[in-house]
Amino acid sequence: QVQLVESGGGLVQAGGSLRLSCAASGSIFSINAMGWYRQAPGKQRELVASIASGGTTTYADSVKGRFTISRDNAKITVYLQMNSLKPEDTAVYYCMGRINLNTYWGQGTQVTVSS
Repeated sequence: QVQLVESGGGLVQAGGSLRLSCAASGSIFSINAMGWYRQAPGKQRELVASIASGGTTTYADSVKGRFTISRDNAKITVYLQMNSLKPEDTAVYYCMGRINLNTYWGQGTQVTVSS
């Protein structure tokens, strides 16, 4: 079994920064991609950023230039550095991993940006 454990959410004022972390553990044989999704109240879950095994990154248009996804392969951890946060970034952020040909999700971490 594979587990994804997120940390780093919280409350921040508009313009501030937060860094999310997601550590993968368990029986891991291959990682195709890891990423971050978010879901705001009343909205569908959406991709925020992802990083493929080869290092290619993808970002939602709404976060380009403000968020940066990175990873530490030795720690099997992916990070999301979020700068210049806006109230519309408020959501539950979920870590996603395409691991061992399956898709796994973390439990989610709340990010709240006050205006």
